[in-house]
Amino acid sequence: MYSEMAICFPSFILFPLMSLRVSGALLPPPQNITILSTNMKHLLLWNPVTVPGEDVKYSVEFQGEYERDYANDSWISIGECTNIYITQCDITEDISATVPYNLRVRAALGTQASHWATLNDLFNRITTSLIPPTLTVTADGYHLLVELEPLGPAFEFWIFYWRKGREHQVHRKVVRESGTAVHLETMEAEAEYCVKAQTYVEAINRSSNFSDVQCVKARDGKPLWMTFAPLFLVIFLVSVLGLSWVTWKICLICRYSCCPNEGMPDTLKLTGSTARMLHYGAEETEKCNESVQVLAPKEVFLLCDS
Repeated sequence: MYSEMAICFPSFILFPLMSLRVSGALLPPPQNITILSTNMKHLLLWNPVTVPGEDVKYSVEFQGEYERDYANDSWISIGECTNIYITQCDITEDISATVPYNLRVRAALGTQASHWATLNDLFNRITTSLIPPTLTVTADGYHLLVELEPLGPAFEFWIFYWRKGREHQVHRKVVRESGTAVHLETMEAEAEYCVKAQTYVEAINRSSNFSDVQCVKARDGKPLWMTFAPLFLVIFLVSVLGLSWVTWKICLICRYSCCPNEGMPDTLKLTGSTARMLHYGAEETEKCNESVQVLAPKEVFLLCDS
């Protein structure tokens, strides 16, 4: 009996241990789960689970207010962060409402899986850190331009600008698109203008601090007509040359339309034989003229008597 108990006892002890190993309880869960959120970009981070010679996979799930209160405390898996080897997950697209969210991470190795490790505190995107926008201010001739870094469709940019020395006259312009140059104002000659900006997110009703002030000056004080003088000169030369060419073409058209240069028909042209015939006829006529003599009446009667 004691031998049978000795045999059964180890089996009784080992069976739960084997079950724990199969269920994955021996694999430790991830630690230090935190969220880094800046400018409405949310990144979930955790410490790696180290197993010598093995690559551990991780899976992430989230739970919003609806799942927690109306869907039996269910969890939703993040497809892009299922069975991944890195220790971070971009959860920006999944945090789509301004409500408290809970998130959890689990480690897996083969058939083993750890317990879920959960955030210590619920996360609300209203706590995101809004960083002042990066902007580039330039003076293109007399045009004051500003270019803002792209931050996404959730952001508005509030731009404030003024002429230096007239700080009491500050203008504001709201821009909803970034990444392209925005025209603020036509600058006065030799004047210096300053610009600063901040971001605003309507979804959380918060704005960032102001960026550093940037000032630029118009390049020179030349009159506007001098700036465009080379362009006007080119246009004038092209117009003169074009008008001359058009006038010449019109003259040619009129010349050949009103006074065409028609050739003489072949029947009116003198050939070599015809010219000789005319020349011979002229010589005979001259001979006839030479043989004609004018006689007096007496000579006429004498000729008749003879």
